[in-house]
Amino acid sequence: MHYIVFDLEFNQEIPSLQEKKKYPCPFEIIQIGAVKLDSRWKTVGTFNRLIKPTLFERVNPFITELTGITTENLQEESLFPDVYKDFLEFIESVESVFCVWGMTDMKELYRNAEYHGLDQSLLPKGYLNIQPYCTKHFHLPAKSLLKLENAVSLLNLPVDAHFHDALNDACYTAEIMKAIYEPSMLPKVYDPAYIPVRPPRQRKKVIDFEGLLHQFQKMYERELTQEEAGMIKTAYQMGKTKQFLKE
Repeated sequence: MHYIVFDLEFNQEIPSLQEKKKYPCPFEIIQIGAVKLDSRWKTVGTFNRLIKPTLFERVNPFITELTGITTENLQEESLFPDVYKDFLEFIESVESVFCVWGMTDMKELYRNAEYHGLDQSLLPKGYLNIQPYCTKHFHLPAKSLLKLENAVSLLNLPVDAHFHDALNDACYTAEIMKAIYEPSMLPKVYDPAYIPVRPPRQRKKVIDFEGLLHQFQKMYERELTQEEAGMIKTAYQMGKTKQFLKE
């Protein structure tokens, strides 16, 4: 069994004043980078391919600024189906385990494959999402997920290549995994059809100031002045912010 640590770079629609379209694949993969590790964490192969886009033919300027990838860089590259086929050959076996930094790359790899009508069953289903394990390693709140750059810094790993390059980021993710790995980090099974159930949205509550003021008038058995009513409203709103609570 091998661990396939991979990372993706995406292209997306260039914002315009026109009405935004809904795309079946809003993040089009333009680079796949991966490191293959054996069971002893030894690197036994790497994969690095740029991809010529077909959905968004021009590279978004924001993406170019982030990754350094330009439209011109991709003109002579292979299309996604060809690179996907080569990536599957690199993986070799569905028994391999994918390792990623965040679930976006897993989701978009499957979604791009579906968009191009490619066989997703050939991809490994087992995966390890290293990001939350690294966050837990540093005893940070579960919602405070670390960025890749921050994790590299906290672990004092050498920075010998720029970030936001798919192969470089895959290499960094692999080094982080080696540094924090514990036997309790067991692969999960990825289901591309799974849709998380969101809790029902709570209705916004509105303060019944009229009822509040009426209650004060009953307590004091008189009409409130306009100034008094204003002070009560202000005090009630300030109390809801809990800014004056003491430990």
